[in-house]
Amino acid sequence: MLDLPALARFLDGHHHHDLFRLETLDRYRSASDGDDLDRFLHGEPEPDRAGKQAWLDKLRTDAVAGRRRRRVHVVTPPLSDYLRYECEWGYADNSAAGEEIRILDLSRAPDGADLLLRVGDFYLADDLHVATVDYDPNGQFLAAAVVEQPLVAAYVELAETAWRLAEPFEGWWNTHPEFHRATLDRERAHQG
Repeated sequence: MLDLPALARFLDGHHHHDLFRLETLDRYRSASDGDDLDRFLHGEPEPDRAGKQAWLDKLRTDAVAGRRRRRVHVVTPPLSDYLRYECEWGYADNSAAGEEIRILDLSRAPDGADLLLRVGDFYLADDLHVATVDYDPNGQFLAAAVVEQPLVAAYVELAETAWRLAEPFEGWWNTHPEFHRATLDRERAHQG
């Protein structure tokens, strides 16, 4: 089992060309979010950009070096407050910095796509190295585990399927203004 620092070392040591991540939860609890989720929910105008700068710089450096970072998040609308925050204040900046992000909306996906929810979160580095990730019911990281051969091939296939079925984040986000904070704020003000 790997703790967070060991998982980071595992990924850094094996990510030379392509790092894929599958996310399946409606909420994650991460120290790297700082107080941004609370700020988002309380109507603050933007995230703590200084707190995110090192991560955004890493994404840009990796993109320039040809080290792809890809992510698919499997969602089922309506989005949780956390997912709206993650899209608006996380994915928008990450994708601008070079991360390739896609959304697999299960309400529009073919039958069987929900299998990815049962598989759960994992990382795939260079189609050779896999780490599955376990979280508690609140989205707090518990541990990661390295997947050994011959099971890696199954994760490669799952990653390829998720990537193919998912929509690029920017297009998906632009066609779903109902999830944007400004739209929800207007609706709440109109109802109030």
